[in-house]
Amino acid sequence: MGQGAAALAGDTGLELVGLPPLAVYVHVPWCVRKCPYCDFNSHALQGELPEEQYLAALQADLEQALPDIWGRQVSSVFIGGGTPSLLSAKALDSLLSLLRTHLTIWPDAEITLEANPGTIEAGKFAAYAASGVNRLSLGIQSFDDHALQVLGRIHDAKQAHAAIDIAQRAVPRVNLDLMFALPGQSLQACEADLRAAMFYGTEHLSLYNLTLEPNTVFAKYPPANLPDDDLAAAMQDKVEELTAAQGWERYEVSAYAKSSRARSRHNVNYWEFGDYLGLGPGAHSKLSFYNRIHRQARLKQPESWMEQAVLRNGSHIASEQDIAHEDLPFEFMMNALRLKEGVPWRYFTERTGLPQLAVAPAVERCLQKGLLEDDALQLKASTLGWRFLNDTLEEFLEEKLP
Repeated sequence: MGQGAAALAGDTGLELVGLPPLAVYVHVPWCVRKCPYCDFNSHALQGELPEEQYLAALQADLEQALPDIWGRQVSSVFIGGGTPSLLSAKALDSLLSLLRTHLTIWPDAEITLEANPGTIEAGKFAAYAASGVNRLSLGIQSFDDHALQVLGRIHDAKQAHAAIDIAQRAVPRVNLDLMFALPGQSLQACEADLRAAMFYGTEHLSLYNLTLEPNTVFAKYPPANLPDDDLAAAMQDKVEELTAAQGWERYEVSAYAKSSRARSRHNVNYWEFGDYLGLGPGAHSKLSFYNRIHRQARLKQPESWMEQAVLRNGSHIASEQDIAHEDLPFEFMMNALRLKEGVPWRYFTERTGLPQLAVAPAVERCLQKGLLEDDALQLKASTLGWRFLNDTLEEFLEEKLP
């Protein structure tokens, strides 16, 4: 192990009987323009994309992480951003070749690339697919030109429609990101956006209520005419109604799939408290070992990460720590209860190293309040508990371990 997990001495007292699935996340931090609602680690590109320097740093980052994941297989790869579709076809091919050279990736692994409709070219996306990308996630957000302008997007509705067509011809699996409760949006406009997205019949939709996240332009300068809580709730109800009528299953708080096979395997791994190795500026990792669960975060600034990663001395890691015992129940529940079907109860013990007894008092309170299903095999929020998920999770926030 490198400067990370192996450098931490001592036994935490945990004992994992096995390791969960492992996914890999690669962060490409640059975008054409930073959107005012975005709180991701993204940076407006100044000049040419430094592909060669980025790939050299990515290789150094990966090679320093390898001792922490020796012998483990990778079930999915997600290339996010920023705007990964700014990468040239050659750079994306080099990136995936780098991962395949150093990692054991399942032959049928889900390999997703996020794309901005304003950066899509048919030839480049066909090349992405030839390199191994088999799933594209398009940041559509809206099909209304005025709404797109307010959101600071670089594409218009015409480009959004063209991008979906190109994506569907390039890869077998496509997700569309859409937002609602936008400034000045009516219920009818929300429905029109959703119907436009559903028209294409993609296998997956990610539908988000616009929220004003801290440290964003929208948080500092809130847009006018935001829908009130009642209208936003009506939009959420309309989303659920229309997607269900058209055959999409809401399997997670913001995720809708045409079938169980169409679910995002990469994201489901997060929600099932699986492991993930994060590479690139600002990327986060959660890695399990036989006696501890470890988190890492890379340096956020792209230039700093690139400069430090190639030194190969661990200085590209901004922070790292083992998850404390008392935090594990909440961290597990915060993920698992986002899934409508929940997870098998055995996952709690397998993936935290804690006995089910550790959360027995909180579970009992939730059962009494009708927030959890009374099921000895499946940990699952009730309809009420899922609708008021924050209230459900609060029951586990300060749970005292026996």
